[in-house]
Amino acid sequence: MTGFGKATVQLQAKKITVEIKSLNSKGLDLNMRLPQAYREMELELRNIVSQRLERGKVDFCIYVENTIEQTASKINAPIVKAYIEQMREVIPDADATELMKMAVRMPDALKTDREEVDETEWKQIRKAIEEALDNIQQFRRDEGASLDKEFRIRIDNIRTFMEAAYEIDPDRIAAIKERLHNAVTELKAEIDQNRFEQELIYYLEKLDITEEKVRLSNHLDYFLETLDLEEANGRKLGFIGQEMGREINTMGSKSNHSKMQKLVVLMKDELEKIKEQVLNVL
Repeated sequence: MTGFGKATVQLQAKKITVEIKSLNSKGLDLNMRLPQAYREMELELRNIVSQRLERGKVDFCIYVENTIEQTASKINAPIVKAYIEQMREVIPDADATELMKMAVRMPDALKTDREEVDETEWKQIRKAIEEALDNIQQFRRDEGASLDKEFRIRIDNIRTFMEAAYEIDPDRIAAIKERLHNAVTELKAEIDQNRFEQELIYYLEKLDITEEKVRLSNHLDYFLETLDLEEANGRKLGFIGQEMGREINTMGSKSNHSKMQKLVVLMKDELEKIKEQVLNVL
């Protein structure tokens, strides 16, 4: 969701610059900074930006640079003349220049004409806004292409570690069996071997990670399938990542084996990197 877009348009007496910045956010958080003359268009601008950008903490700014020296303030002649006439009644011998200096400092001595935005000017500004939006979307697409490669690498790594964990599963089961047999032997007590074998099978079934491997493999495939979709899918990828985390955590809690636990840690590390980057996806 991060990005930056900029566009400029040169009008007859001023230069308009449109800048749009975007950071990660769960929804659309749009902050607009507009010159006073364009305030009445704010609702229209919000609709345009929200339709194009969808999500992100967005700062939208329009800057105006006057290219011809001009002032929006003008002397309110009738008011200034009235002030001068009143002051002459109080100070008949006062210098006219001094009276003028005092009059223009009085309330309402200057008036500011409200700047109007005509249809032609607004069309040009709209064109600059669309160009800036095109630029920020291209920025996002470029970032998305990099993220796509990153996600696929991380998914492949998780799959590799998962397969490695499953390959050592027979050794893990054998080690657990041996450990339990040794523990019973050390008790030096007579036990029912049939009952012991039944309990052992029940215990080992609880430690079996086949279901977790199958579900995690499905989640990995689903993540890649979702990456290939055209529509915005950041939230969906986040949910899939949560499900992947549940299966990895379950494998870790069942492992009871140092080598498998190391592989689980590696899978968790790869998943955390995915979760961090998923926040950048629409």
